[in-house]
Amino acid sequence: MDHFVAHLTTVFMSFFAIMNPIANVPIFLGLTANDDSATTKLIALRAVVIAFILVCIFTLAGHWIFQLFGITLPAFRLVGGVLVGTIGFQMLHGNQSSMHQLPSEDNDACREAVLSVSIFPLAMPILAGPGTIVTALNYAAHGGLLELFIILSSFAALCLITFVFFVFGQRFVAVIGSGALGVITRIMGLILAVIGAQMIIEGIQGAFPNVLS
Repeated sequence: MDHFVAHLTTVFMSFFAIMNPIANVPIFLGLTANDDSATTKLIALRAVVIAFILVCIFTLAGHWIFQLFGITLPAFRLVGGVLVGTIGFQMLHGNQSSMHQLPSEDNDACREAVLSVSIFPLAMPILAGPGTIVTALNYAAHGGLLELFIILSSFAALCLITFVFFVFGQRFVAVIGSGALGVITRIMGLILAVIGAQMIIEGIQGAFPNVLS
């Protein structure tokens, strides 16, 4: 039981760190600045639901994706570790990762479409970005129904938390202030960097088992 709770917490914190719903609040507020309360809530709901569906697809179909493209788990962990670690490194310096950042040239088009921001860029790539998908696939590679349950339940809980942050974003930023938001972003970045390093270590161990044994 203790192991289950510990692993569940680890998976949840991995998703929390890489999706970082707290740091994404200002992005959401900027994309919905001109929308009324009802529209804002609808955008937030659609964004988290679509993000959850995307992660479900990659989590459940991860094994077949590996087979289809001839991907080995050690190679995936190595590249995934570099990817996750890069996001963490950028966040440590107080920067929003380019893998989760809305390109400036898409800004105007997304705002004009209003509800379309729930799909792009909120659901993808801000919430269910490459780093989030890599993390889900990495845990899913361990296999087992229990592991799938842990992954999907953890991400579902995080989507619910993200929805609350988005809906009450204005109040949240006003309470903690921009300085505290920057500190939180850097802490999440440190956690991500460590997770990335661990994935790289596991990838090297898997690729060279005889050398490192």
